[in-house]
Amino acid sequence: MLNFDIKSKKDIYRKMKIKFLIIKIFYLCIKLLKSEGVIKQKLIKTIKTKNKMKTKKVLTYVMIFSLVGVLFTSCKKKTDDTDNDTSAAADNALAEGTFNDVHNIADQAATGSLATYDGTYTSNGDKGMLSTCATITLQNVNSLDDDTLHVNFGATNCLCSDGRYRRGTINVVYSGMYADSGSHHTITFTNYFVNDNQILGSKTVVNNGRNAAGHPTFSITVNGTIIKASGAGTITWVSNRTREWTVGYNTPLDWTDDTYSITGTASGTSAAGNTFTASIGTPLIKKMSCHWIESGTIDLTPSGKPVRHFDFGNTGCDNRATVTINGNTYDIFLR
Repeated sequence: MLNFDIKSKKDIYRKMKIKFLIIKIFYLCIKLLKSEGVIKQKLIKTIKTKNKMKTKKVLTYVMIFSLVGVLFTSCKKKTDDTDNDTSAAADNALAEGTFNDVHNIADQAATGSLATYDGTYTSNGDKGMLSTCATITLQNVNSLDDDTLHVNFGATNCLCSDGRYRRGTINVVYSGMYADSGSHHTITFTNYFVNDNQILGSKTVVNNGRNAAGHPTFSITVNGTIIKASGAGTITWVSNRTREWTVGYNTPLDWTDDTYSITGTASGTSAAGNTFTASIGTPLIKKMSCHWIESGTIDLTPSGKPVRHFDFGNTGCDNRATVTINGNTYDIFLR
């Protein structure tokens, strides 16, 4: 009986001890799990903090490099995109000068000899633009209908007194003399070239009589084309001009003392294929004793681009001019 009791007590104690160990282990497990959670949280927080700091650093570097890149690109773009294209302005000036010269040649021919031109027909012995190789022919001379004047430079290049090479024929159909009020002249071309640029189209000149200042004035329209030499492109040019004869109109047989003031507008396409419009700002001054327009300004606007301010200058008779684009000025030489 005693042995049984002792044994029973031992079993009970052992079972209680086991239960206690189990409970202790259970609490230890719970504690470990809690500790693990804290560790995990701390670890996650640390990782997040480090990642955040790393991300911030990365973002900072990215922003710095991006800013540098933008600045570099902007500077590069500003350099690369600088608008310095003066070609449309130069093509407009070429057309202006070419069709203006045609007018002057026709006027000189009408007051010169009707035979082979000798280049010394003016009263003071100055040479004209026609040179010795230009032949002038007048047809249908009467007062009942229009007359026709042909200025033929021949089939091969002829060096004229203005330093330009010409070949082919200028045709002028007119009623009345150039200085006569109400007269009109229509100018066309037959295989006509200047410095190997082919000139096509027509020019019409109407004498409107005298203005309030007593100066003869002319309405001038041009619908012309210039095919540039060596396949350099084609210029089209349409213009409406008012030409005022300010000096020399009292000596119509001596063109060397003549001065004209020209105003008006134009439009066209440059040799590069870009369209443009042009408006004379300050009147163009053309002295017949000079081969170039001496002064005046033109504001030319190519399609989709800023205005080009073309200035013939005020340095007298020379072939220099300037074009200003966005405040930058470029020198060009007239042809």
